[in-house]
Amino acid sequence: MRLGVLTSGGDCAGLNAIIRAVMLRAVYGYGMELYGIHEATHGLLRRPVTATRLTSDTTRGILHLGGTILGTTNRGNPFAYPVEGGGTVDRSAEIIQGYHELGLDALIGIGGDGSLAILRKLALAGGWNLVGVPKTIDNDVNLTEHAVGHSTAVEIATEAVDRLHVTAASHNRVMVLEVMGRDAGYIALSAGIAGGADVVLIPEIPYRIESVCAKIEERRRIGRNFSLIVVAESVKSPEGMVHTVTDAHGQSRYGGIGRVIAEEVAKRTGAESRVTVLGHVQRGGSPTPLDRVVASAFGVAAVDLVARGEFDRMVAWQDRKVVAVPLAEATAGTRAVDLNDTLLHTARGLGISFGEPV
Repeated sequence: MRLGVLTSGGDCAGLNAIIRAVMLRAVYGYGMELYGIHEATHGLLRRPVTATRLTSDTTRGILHLGGTILGTTNRGNPFAYPVEGGGTVDRSAEIIQGYHELGLDALIGIGGDGSLAILRKLALAGGWNLVGVPKTIDNDVNLTEHAVGHSTAVEIATEAVDRLHVTAASHNRVMVLEVMGRDAGYIALSAGIAGGADVVLIPEIPYRIESVCAKIEERRRIGRNFSLIVVAESVKSPEGMVHTVTDAHGQSRYGGIGRVIAEEVAKRTGAESRVTVLGHVQRGGSPTPLDRVVASAFGVAAVDLVARGEFDRMVAWQDRKVVAVPLAEATAGTRAVDLNDTLLHTARGLGISFGEPV
């Protein structure tokens, strides 16, 4: 059997650990030929297709490395591919043909909900045999408790809170940390608990800036003249606006809410406030042990599904087990923080404010 693997969407820590596990299981467990496709579906778009035979030699020493040795992209939807001068064209047929030109019997796609949905659409249109592996720092893929990359992002965000804590206490400041997470608050929530934040703002819970300021004043009354606020990037402003920035390619992304919160707090409380936007630092670095373990388990399980002929499935972590779930259900939407989540109950029990009306 000739198997392909690619990484798609934004990068994160743990992708190379998945690739390594897929290689070890496919090549040594089942005697398959394994090809790593470069830059997600862009590799299948090129002629000749750009792919590398993956062996123990070509994957040696990658377990602890961040990023992906195959490269990735989160631009260029195959069904609406941007062209020079504006507009889009459908190039899905070229990508589908690339799969067949490479002579693949199956493909393991590593991605988030968006990129896995695109891969599934290509698979259905082109007769591909596809198995998905979930990765995203946001941890918002349906039907899985862990997505590869999330643990590392939380560790980096927590370290940032720890460092800001020292500066906040030294200068009696309010420090605001803006973290990634797209439309889910998992990074902010976990880092807020682990780092001892006083306020955590996530998109799943509406807040009032008056309640945030009340928490700061409450701390002042007990002699705590500094506070730490962790805010998820998709949280709306007090006026209900979503803050975004537009890059040179015209793509819009979340950004700027941390500055808004810091300015509002300073205006209303008189506190000296500073904001730190953590940004893409959360995507890099060596993966945590948890990300390496989950990545390895996912990689092995994905190859096992291929060997059994179980396609259109995604590997997932549920109740301390790796299971296979329908790819259609996994990509049907995103997973937000449940309002009954244990971590929310924990945070409230620790006295962390979510800015809710009091």
